[in-house]
Amino acid sequence: MGYVLNGEELEVDDEDFLTEPNFSDEIVPIIAEAEGIKLTDDHWTVIRFMRERYQEDGHTPNFRNMVAMLEEQDDSIDWKKKLYELFPKQPNRQSAKVAGLPKPFGKGGY
Repeated sequence: MGYVLNGEELEVDDEDFLTEPNFSDEIVPIIAEAEGIKLTDDHWTVIRFMRERYQEDGHTPNFRNMVAMLEEQDDSIDWKKKLYELFPKQPNRQSAKVAGLPKPFGKGGY
């Protein structure tokens, strides 16, 4: 499928993840629309979190660690439930995709 940003088609893999990270906020609504997601402030909170983790760690966290880290930042939200509401197709994978990051690798797709 590919995504077009400013007239340039970005390279994707067979699951439509970008092959190279793109940290432009302009790419997020393009991918979100393709995923059927209407962005909210909560989506952006998770997107920023995933981008920070990728930039600091070189990869995104697995779901369990994602929930634990988000709870450390804001424990007033049931993040496990919220993440499935925001990103119903495997939250850590789908949030990474919408954030413009490459496909997470490892056990269970993390």
